[in-house]
Amino acid sequence: MKLHIILFYCLFLAIGTSKLNAQEKKTYKIHTIAFYNLENLFDTINDTSKFDEASPIMEMKGDIETVYKKKVHNMARVLSDIGLDDTHNSPVIIGISEVENRQVIEDLINDPLLLGRDYGIIHYDSPDARGIDVAMLYQKKFFTPLHTSSHELKIYDDNSRKRVYTRDQLLVSGTLEGDMIHVLVNHWPSRSGGEARSRPKRVAAAKLSKKIIDSLQTDDPYAKIFLMGDLNDDPTNESVKKVLNAEKDRDKVEFKGIYNPYESFYRKGLGTTAYRDAWSLFDQILISKPLLDKDFSTFKFYQAGIYNKNYLVGKYGRYKGYPLRSFADGGFTDGFSDHFPVYVYVIKEISE
Repeated sequence: MKLHIILFYCLFLAIGTSKLNAQEKKTYKIHTIAFYNLENLFDTINDTSKFDEASPIMEMKGDIETVYKKKVHNMARVLSDIGLDDTHNSPVIIGISEVENRQVIEDLINDPLLLGRDYGIIHYDSPDARGIDVAMLYQKKFFTPLHTSSHELKIYDDNSRKRVYTRDQLLVSGTLEGDMIHVLVNHWPSRSGGEARSRPKRVAAAKLSKKIIDSLQTDDPYAKIFLMGDLNDDPTNESVKKVLNAEKDRDKVEFKGIYNPYESFYRKGLGTTAYRDAWSLFDQILISKPLLDKDFSTFKFYQAGIYNKNYLVGKYGRYKGYPLRSFADGGFTDGFSDHFPVYVYVIKEISE
């Protein structure tokens, strides 16, 4: 979509175009790229090949089909809203996590709120013990996938040394209105057993992501890469800060480096999920150096955000002020997710 922006001096500094006249008008095309943890988007069918019966909806009593339909519709509402105010469109690319299978994703994109956007699906079944996967949605009008792959994360229990089955990492390469980009969708291992004990599993996940990124940059040092997901770590944790070497200051990102706009959010006390009155910023979108360049003849990073509109926030009870989750105390709250979505805007100058 088109966005008309009057670039005043303060905005010049933000996007690195200080040579422009302070009243010069530029016309840009703008798109939203987002990530959302959908909090246990499971169907109502017991799949005996996985432990899906432990999902909240399967543990409920009563009319779970109605609950499922409401859950899907609530997820569609959020996805349709992200970026809408600024771009007049839903996100052109959406990474999602905590989905059980392809069918629930098809139900999601066929909801009336999303159907008109004509989303395509990229999804692989992962070996996760609970049966949850990651996936990517894309508006066919704007994005064309050229190559997709699923990358297995092999991790092991500290004591038994038995393999811990978790989510694969999804890599999608394709063109966004002619611009080649790469999207790596993640849902790293949880903090079950405590942050310190589980830390090596997320470090291993970060190393796999780094290996994938290194491979992309070997083929093309100027690859435009978006690493997104529920990392179950904050921007300052070892996995993100040391393994990925993600930098919070865009001006300090080196060649083949990674920029994390969410570290600044985190240092200001903002988060995407909360537990025991403490906020964490587990949901992040990291971007590679070429997306920070000052030449807007192709799509470049503009700004990042946390989508935490008022309707997504709990208004009462023990989750007051937290993301308004779907499931609590064995029932359906008619809420959304225990995570807020995150998003970035990318812009490209239109020559007129």
